[in-house]
Amino acid sequence: MAERIHSLQDIIGQYDVVLCDVWGVVHNGIDPFPLACEALLAARRSGVTVVLITNSPRPSAGVVSQFKAIGVGEETYDRIVTSGDVTRELIASQGPKKVFLLGPERDLPLLEGLDVTRVDSEDAEIILCSGLFRDEEENPEDYRDMLAALQARNLQMICANPDLVVERGTKMIYCAGSLAALYRELGGETLIAGKPFSPIYDACLAKAEVMRGAFSRDRVLAIGDGMPTDVRGAINQDLDLLYISGGIHAGEYVRDGATDEAALSAFLTRNAAAPKWWMPKLA
Repeated sequence: MAERIHSLQDIIGQYDVVLCDVWGVVHNGIDPFPLACEALLAARRSGVTVVLITNSPRPSAGVVSQFKAIGVGEETYDRIVTSGDVTRELIASQGPKKVFLLGPERDLPLLEGLDVTRVDSEDAEIILCSGLFRDEEENPEDYRDMLAALQARNLQMICANPDLVVERGTKMIYCAGSLAALYRELGGETLIAGKPFSPIYDACLAKAEVMRGAFSRDRVLAIGDGMPTDVRGAINQDLDLLYISGGIHAGEYVRDGATDEAALSAFLTRNAAAPKWWMPKLA
């Protein structure tokens, strides 16, 4: 069983770099978590480089704007790397293409400045999936017929956000990863940049190295709450993990507002996950 800690300061002296998840750890899409922000600021003041690693389909500039709107201060972090940033690199590597954007209009910055043409699904050569068109109202099954038609043409899907679901305030919202999962189920090919896959971790560690110089990977701490993304990514990258148990999986083991440690241990075992540390909320 992972060791329970009560403050990030209990362990931060063992690390030079922190790769911290955003949604569910630093904010919930509407409100910031002040104690988490204070913990990351304290880590930075102690000399640790804090890189926020997020499966947001937006380029990092869009996340900075969101932070300003909801009250996450710039002093909380040194750098941000988004799935959107890495997705743009994947799109650019494809060369000139006709792209169908499967996602809301707010995600158009993913295509800005790239040598691509946005088209309707019927004319597309490749799919860029950033989410559901109306994620407050729809679910992946609403897209089954559309995805089946796209798969029949053997179009590759680039998924800008591997997350299946996320909590927006108190509501659970489906993300692009849920559409990518359905597309794979239908036989479609997907290309994914965000957590738990290597490209986003490579980008984060490269930014940290530019800032502070060389460091050992055993001096890197990953922080997150999502089992298929944050946890699996840390395992794949062989990084120490601080698991935030009060996040998206809390319903598996929180009883009457308190963590049932036996249930938490069983949950981690079922998922073949062995984080080094855990705490309910980052503080």
